[in-house]
Amino acid sequence: MKAVRVHQIGGPDVLRYEEVAMPTPGPGQALVKLEAIGLNFIDCYFRSGLYSASLPFVPGNEGAGTVAAVGPGVTAVRVGDRVSYAMVTGAYAEYAAVAADRLVPVPDSVDLRTAGAVMLQGMTAHYLATSTYPLKSGDTALVHAAAGGVGLLLIQIAKMKGAHVFGTVSTPEKAALAREVGADEVILYAEKDFEEEVLRLTGGKGVNVVYDSVAKTTFDKSLNCVGVRGVLALFGQSSGPVAAFDPARLAKKAIFLTRPGLGHYVATREELLRRAGDVFDWVQSGRLRVRVSQTLPLPDAAEAHRLLEGRKTTGKVLLIP
Repeated sequence: MKAVRVHQIGGPDVLRYEEVAMPTPGPGQALVKLEAIGLNFIDCYFRSGLYSASLPFVPGNEGAGTVAAVGPGVTAVRVGDRVSYAMVTGAYAEYAAVAADRLVPVPDSVDLRTAGAVMLQGMTAHYLATSTYPLKSGDTALVHAAAGGVGLLLIQIAKMKGAHVFGTVSTPEKAALAREVGADEVILYAEKDFEEEVLRLTGGKGVNVVYDSVAKTTFDKSLNCVGVRGVLALFGQSSGPVAAFDPARLAKKAIFLTRPGLGHYVATREELLRRAGDVFDWVQSGRLRVRVSQTLPLPDAAEAHRLLEGRKTTGKVLLIP
């Protein structure tokens, strides 16, 4: 089969589209014929070496397709089932062997491209808004990268919960997308200081929670935007990791700082199915709109990484085998 592999860490050019052996599902695994592969920043973290993996490896942590074969002892899925998954490395390929208990059934009314687009980012937005800081009516939330894949979904879920949402974006076009899904206030950070704007708009109080996937370039101002006993949730680091800082800074407003990851919020199959089930229910009902902005053929994975890291994307980008 064909797959994209990384033989040495580095920039997008290290992604090589090549012939590899077809995986054989082992005990507890299923072989999935992939129809859609989700592009995520975590893929760039592994490719660049920010996150470690044994070389060579097939990147990609999200996919959707059809079960082509099952290994010994598998009862959770059957050949022919439509499934999706997230947080299992090896998705940049035509086929992937995945632990069957990590596979989620895709409802008949949800197409596989949508399923491949919403699993990782949809469940990320879900845990952030319902578990990391459970939003409720009247809360205020600041969402960075508001027109990105997680951002657009997180805004919609936050509005379902009755929150007042602030978003930061880089361009007027991205601002329009954030407003379209319900953001109450959208700040173009290239034109206005988002810290000053958030504090002005909240009368100096700050927000209950900041959802920050950017990290290095936003951390200090994000921290200043958090109100008393509020939460700063750093769930990504697209601009790089945060430098060391004095935790005593949190004491000024009794701020809670957390660095969550999706893996900790779908650790059991029960929780995985619950979160994915909520996301798919919202998609089917029309309450959660999934924006797939681009689809690229799998051989163009390097170009997809360049677009993502260059802030040239909105919503979700899919790779198609």
